[in-house]
Amino acid sequence: MSIRIKGDRPIKTPTGLSTRPTPSKVRAAVFNILQSRIKNANWLDICAGSGAMGAEALARGANQVVGIELSAIACRIVSENWQKFANPEQKFQVIKGDAIKILPKLAPKFFDLVYFDPPYQSDLYAPVLKALPPLLADDALVIAECDRLRPLPDTMGDLVCSDRRQYGQTALVFYQLPNN
Repeated sequence: MSIRIKGDRPIKTPTGLSTRPTPSKVRAAVFNILQSRIKNANWLDICAGSGAMGAEALARGANQVVGIELSAIACRIVSENWQKFANPEQKFQVIKGDAIKILPKLAPKFFDLVYFDPPYQSDLYAPVLKALPPLLADDALVIAECDRLRPLPDTMGDLVCSDRRQYGQTALVFYQLPNN
């Protein structure tokens, strides 16, 4: 599968069906919505897959990108992809493992933007979203990608839905801490 990032630069993707890249129209919509927030942001990419979202964040000027991915092969590909997009001032890290176990170990990092795209049928949504608040900057935005036929609730632990968008079969739920 061929995925192109800002500036029409291609990235590698894992073969097979173990990862499901975010559709290009969804990726474009996310970055159009976030365009004023990405420069110098700290980005967390949970279930990073091919790393397309993190690569896009790097290409658009994020300060730091951290990715969490369970697959060792995908981690290697994400690292290769991000290396192509990061400039010397930008930092990136790819962490292999279970997001539920890794998130508590990330504190006290503070992320401005979080993109969470697990397998749609997984049971990861509630535990991961509920684990995020200690890692978030005050005005952070968390975007969870899900199947439009399996919508996520308006509240998830301390996070509150601030927006919902739908693009074909894909739905995006935007969460924030309640004081924002």
